Amino acid sequence: MIRLLLRDTIETQLGPMIAMASGEGLSLLEFADRPALASEVDELQRRYGYMIEPGRNAVLDQIESELAAYFAGELTVFETPLVLPGNVFQNEVWERLREIPYGQTRSYGGMARAMGRPNASRAVGAANGQNRVAIVVPCHRVIGADGSLTGYGGGQRRKRFLIDLEHRTFAATATRPAFHPITAQGSLF
Repeated sequence: MIRLLLRDTIETQLGPMIAMASGEGLSLLEFADRPALASEVDELQRRYGYMIEPGRNAVLDQIESELAAYFAGELTVFETPLVLPGNVFQNEVWERLREIPYGQTRSYGGMARAMGRPNASRAVGAANGQNRVAIVVPCHRVIGADGSLTGYGGGQRRKRFLIDLEHRTFAATATRPAFHPITAQGSLF
């Protein structure tokens, strides 16, 4: 069965992003210069049977609006519906990523322990790397056990920007100093 995804480009503060969605939900949101983008699109077509055409729909309109609000510091939870083709473990990891609160981070090991799989931090990292919906499924919130920035498909510069944006927005509404996950210090910005 062929399913249709409409494809459009959304401009953001971090560069253009490619978004693909059916009428049911968003299936891809990636930075246009991400090296893995071509293989992700190929997987959606070959493995999951999607046909991709240029166009717009209500889901793409919604994610464009929500991204603008997110980058303006006005949105902390995305409500765009998602359709995330993947295996059971990947979907479990992606759901756990969405549970990491805005402005906070987790380690791969911490995620694995929270999933009841304390020895699966590498598998969690691999599933994290297979996430096709950047920012909305916030894989940028996962850092190394030592607090260091680790791999991010959009690049370390973007990861730092996203973590800092969320921290600044979170800290601006905090009544006490907020802990910055990267610099490991309190800050009210």
